[in-house]
Amino acid sequence: MDAVSVCLPSGAHADAAALALQAGKHVVVEKPIDVTLAAADRIIAAERESGRTVAVISQRRFQRESAAAHRALPGLGRISSGIAESTFWRTQDYYDSKPWRGTRALDGGGALMNQGIHAVDLLLWLMGDPVEVLARTACLSHDRIEVEDTVAAVVTFAGGALGTITATTAANPGHPVRVAVHGDRGSVVIGEGTDLDEAHLAQYTDFLDAVRDRRPPLVGTADARRALAVVLAVYESARTGKPVAPNGEQ
Repeated sequence: MDAVSVCLPSGAHADAAALALQAGKHVVVEKPIDVTLAAADRIIAAERESGRTVAVISQRRFQRESAAAHRALPGLGRISSGIAESTFWRTQDYYDSKPWRGTRALDGGGALMNQGIHAVDLLLWLMGDPVEVLARTACLSHDRIEVEDTVAAVVTFAGGALGTITATTAANPGHPVRVAVHGDRGSVVIGEGTDLDEAHLAQYTDFLDAVRDRRPPLVGTADARRALAVVLAVYESARTGKPVAPNGEQ
């Protein structure tokens, strides 16, 4: 065995990934990297100590439309704003079907941590470093869960651009993910895009190539930690009612 894929409940990712790395295996971790920055840092430390490759699933980067949007960024001029919209529908049965779903300990959060983090990763990939988050969360359509089913947030980026994040599992019947970036010379808009299964396969192929070529994967632990930091900053801002600076890179 050369590699391990960690597909456990989110709050169990670090334990499994660290063990695999300590055993000398390369690792693919399903999103999110884990549900706390301390847990993410455990994976990063084990990655450094082992010298092995770690990729974190964010397959939407591997859709043709996302790659084209990233290539188009230099032509957009000065970036002014961006949008990450994840409007999904999950029934109450979805949350009731697994005891870990909708819990803070193992799900880590709701619509943003579990479903919306893909769009958050795309927004950060396209717009750069976030410096401040102001957010609200609510649970409006589900029972017996400890986390949100609706999020609205504003993110300020290092260059001054503003981004908005919407994530919900209370939008029946559900709608395609939408990510957009606007500049003074042009805009890019990403819709649902090509088949996600193909994109998932493309990310695994990138991981295998990264191991073979001894290079970083396209989505590594630093990227995954940054997306997690934004999600956690959203939750902290919603809790306190104040702007929050996402925790910086380790």
